[in-house]
Amino acid sequence: IGLGIRIVDAPVVRRKDPRALTGVVDHLNPGTTIKRRVEVTNTTSRRMHVSLYPAAADIRDHSFVFAPERTPNDLTTWTTVEPGEMDLPPGRKRTAWFTIAVPKDAWRGERYGVIWAETAAAPDKVHNVGLISRVGIRVYLDIGPGGEPPSDMRIEKVTPERDPEGRPRLLAQVRNTGGRALDLSGQLSLSDGPGGLRAGPYAATLGVDLKPGEAGQVTVVMDRRLPNGPWKADLVLQSGLVKRTVSATIMFPDSGLGHPVVLSGIRGPLLPSALSALTLAVAACAFLLFRRRRREPGPDRPKGSYA
Repeated sequence: IGLGIRIVDAPVVRRKDPRALTGVVDHLNPGTTIKRRVEVTNTTSRRMHVSLYPAAADIRDHSFVFAPERTPNDLTTWTTVEPGEMDLPPGRKRTAWFTIAVPKDAWRGERYGVIWAETAAAPDKVHNVGLISRVGIRVYLDIGPGGEPPSDMRIEKVTPERDPEGRPRLLAQVRNTGGRALDLSGQLSLSDGPGGLRAGPYAATLGVDLKPGEAGQVTVVMDRRLPNGPWKADLVLQSGLVKRTVSATIMFPDSGLGHPVVLSGIRGPLLPSALSALTLAVAACAFLLFRRRRREPGPDRPKGSYA
């Protein structure tokens, strides 16, 4: 359509989060106001009149769902975009600002919305029907006093299958075990296949979003010419800075759904509690080893002397 919009500002603490480079992923205390820039571009050869506005969104059936037109919700009532209208000459770009002012009495929880840029083409001699096009920036905004809830996930099982077209697929069941919504991406690599074959990486199908506590399915589709296996499968799933990796030996069925496989090599960052426990365990082992060496008789010390 030739109309584009991108986020210009990202908080310093989120510069390493890939989601914060394409949308708004933030945590705010009640009573806080933020102001961010967006850049709107026109890559066509005609002048565009563009409307800018916030609208509601939600996560339903494991997908980020856009509400129609200018449907409001809590988040949109806190959000303003300036300017709300702009004219863009061909091949030009322009900056706009949006402000989110969270009320002091806002309830704790995550809200979803979109900052939209919209243009309309009226019917003409060539087109009998007018066309409305819009592009947007997703907003995942968590509200609550104190620090941001942690993000986390667990890959619970993977199941190989062949779809009706004969394409091998790997189905991964993922659970959101953190306090923020997940927007999942990932890839699958295959190795140690028949005759030492390797394949991939294959990208996971995008568009799977999970609210806290929800479980959903991520699918990786492969080439139908791929042998059944066995294969060593390494699956990496990611949402923002949260990344999880699992390994498994899989065998694709000739058709239909296969059996869930045992996961191994589950990797992810240690949580602070686990890291503290590991530190204590290492310290305890070191202390016991030190005591044991102190109690062992040396070459010039007779057995039974422990001074």
